[in-house]
Amino acid sequence: MMLTLNRTDFPGNTYPTKVMQFGEGNFMRAFIDWQLDILNEQTDLNAGIAVIRPIDSQFPPLLNTQDGLYTTVIRGINEQGQAVEHTRLIRSVNEEIAVYQNVDRYMALAQHPDLQFIFSNTTEAGISYHPDDQLADSPASSFPAKLTQWLYARFRYFDGDADKGLFIIPCELIDYNGEKLKEYVLAYARQWQLESAFTTWLTTANTFCSTLVDRIVTGHPRDEHMALQEQVGYADQFMVTAEYFYLFVIQGPQALADALRLSQCNLNIKIVDDIKPYKERKVAILNGAHTALVPVAYLCGLDTVGDAMEDPDLSAFVDRVLAKEVIPALDLPRDELDSFAASVIQRFQNPYIQHQLLSISLNSMTKFRTRLLPQLVTTMTASGQPPQLMSLALAAQLLFYRGKRGEERIALCDDQVWLDRFAELWNAVEQRAITTRELVSTVLSDSEHWGEDLTQYSRLVDTVTEQLDAMLETGVRTVLQLTLEAK
Repeated sequence: MMLTLNRTDFPGNTYPTKVMQFGEGNFMRAFIDWQLDILNEQTDLNAGIAVIRPIDSQFPPLLNTQDGLYTTVIRGINEQGQAVEHTRLIRSVNEEIAVYQNVDRYMALAQHPDLQFIFSNTTEAGISYHPDDQLADSPASSFPAKLTQWLYARFRYFDGDADKGLFIIPCELIDYNGEKLKEYVLAYARQWQLESAFTTWLTTANTFCSTLVDRIVTGHPRDEHMALQEQVGYADQFMVTAEYFYLFVIQGPQALADALRLSQCNLNIKIVDDIKPYKERKVAILNGAHTALVPVAYLCGLDTVGDAMEDPDLSAFVDRVLAKEVIPALDLPRDELDSFAASVIQRFQNPYIQHQLLSISLNSMTKFRTRLLPQLVTTMTASGQPPQLMSLALAAQLLFYRGKRGEERIALCDDQVWLDRFAELWNAVEQRAITTRELVSTVLSDSEHWGEDLTQYSRLVDTVTEQLDAMLETGVRTVLQLTLEAK
């Protein structure tokens, strides 16, 4: 019978608790805890983690059932273009506390003198303000209120000692998450009429850091679980898989880099003055490549990102739309952009991730506006001409919203207003009540959606209409091939 993970049968390093982490999910365990474990192994960080389960749920069981031990399986394409797989037994988690079942244990951590860091991922909805939360709640319902309760207890226990402040580093996927979390913590301090000395301590002794996080965490390897357990030689109910690539950008001071011992270890963690350029880079290159690829590849008969990257036409499309159109429109160092684009291509080629194109197509109209439109408009403003490949992607998106791939219906998923509008427009085109140019003009003139009337760029309407007509006549792949040949 296979042994289950525990610290008696699998002894190894232990670390004093210096980190409190809100969120026990797959992402935090394969991203934050994985990086901290490497730092513990390669530097003198010496930081154990107390994981806080911030919701009232007893499933899955606590990590305590395996003494905090679990395995990460990191797989993908490395810098040399090779497929790799690395397993790591994570030893840095000391305990998991279910805050609704053991709030006293959670609050007792406020008295721990060695704590230096708080990380969180309570989902995008987690950083929110609930005016009904009270200081006396046990615990409060929202994450910012729970954090305020804890910080106030720490302030009082250590009598406002400035040395007992922490680096507070949220990882929720909202813009400037550190600033938003700080705003809500201060709002609770005001609502609860806490003394001004606490507010001063909050803002001077603690550092709230906004972040950009980037790693695809594929989660528990259900289909491969038995085989992977045989491979590592023990039973592990908390095994988690993730891609090889990762990036952690933190807007914070040099003191944070020093506290994390980053100079002693080569991790892809960047401490910066402003995360905005990195966010723009990720949105434009990684997310923009996805948004450009999806309708083109899907209408060429492919179903996953991996399928597309094995297809010579589609891989060339992704490579060129980034190198020739997206990157030249970005105001960042070219070498950094090229390097990031190369990593994106490697991630798309990852054989261990089956990323369905339809799953990425969710809310594509908004995604095109936020991810590709800025670069498209920048190019048109500078040259007077629309970029051919981004225009092709836009034409393919309009065709995608016809909702048909050959005889197959496409399960479109977007705001109902767009689904209704496209259904009406494509029906009118098929009934010959309007032309394709009128369809294109109607969609592009929606200034409420795009932020401006895109029909003012007359060549954009011409180009997208020409490409859409050609797709209807000869097929998306033929149009793609002719466009690539012409570049």
